[in-house]
Amino acid sequence: MAERKKKVDRAHGLPISRQCLALDISRSSAYRKLAGVSDGDIDLMRKLDELHLKRPFKGSRRLRDDLWDNHGLQVNRKRVQRLMRLMGIRALHPGAKTTRPNPKHKVYPYLLRELEINRVNQVWCTDLTYIPMRKGFLYLVAIMDWHSRKVLSWRLSNSLDAAPCVEALEEALANYGTPEIFNSDQGCQFTSEDFTDVLKDNGIKISMDGKGRWMDNVFIERLWRSLKYEEVYLKAYDSVAQARQGIDDWLMFYNEERRHASLSRMTPDQVYYDLPSGLPIAA
Repeated sequence: MAERKKKVDRAHGLPISRQCLALDISRSSAYRKLAGVSDGDIDLMRKLDELHLKRPFKGSRRLRDDLWDNHGLQVNRKRVQRLMRLMGIRALHPGAKTTRPNPKHKVYPYLLRELEINRVNQVWCTDLTYIPMRKGFLYLVAIMDWHSRKVLSWRLSNSLDAAPCVEALEEALANYGTPEIFNSDQGCQFTSEDFTDVLKDNGIKISMDGKGRWMDNVFIERLWRSLKYEEVYLKAYDSVAQARQGIDDWLMFYNEERRHASLSRMTPDQVYYDLPSGLPIAA
């Protein structure tokens, strides 16, 4: 008798990551398969992503207007809203419903207000972003050390599920120890028990941005802008493997070579590992 194929049950009360553990299957095999997206929508999503990066405070109405002004495209607002949801982007300005939390998930208070962040592993943060390809798209999650701006781990996936976020978190913890505080937005990936249980099991304080407080996670938002303009938009990846290699190369450059004015012209690695800058001392 043929063996039944192992698969997760999304209607089951047990979290998907724990079902994968019980079934001894990879989390990546349990990712939700995306519905087909037309070439026209793929092109619009790329344009919306660029417009959003330039003016992240604009909502669906103003992005719809920008599509007309900049590209001569007459697109109705409902289509723009649908694509923004698919991309996981939102207007970054104070206002209602700027994140999409799961109402069943616990939301934690913001712990960074007036906190002086002056050492590595004091605060880590995370975020998700949309990665356009020549045909299709992916999502990228990264874990960053707030003080040094070092990217500690990252994952590419084809869905907005929590599983790749959990994998990135577990890799960062395995390689860099535990931070005192972990900050995220109120997205359902980061409020899920799969994600928060890892933090609680490691004794890490959980902090979440207030609704509309885009400045709470501004450093990782700047990372996305640099990554896309310096790497992603220049390449038009043909495959997942090509995207993964290109992003990996750029993030190594970002950590090891890209100097930041806000870090006294040091790289994230130099700050994180307390290395000399290699720059001459100004007279």
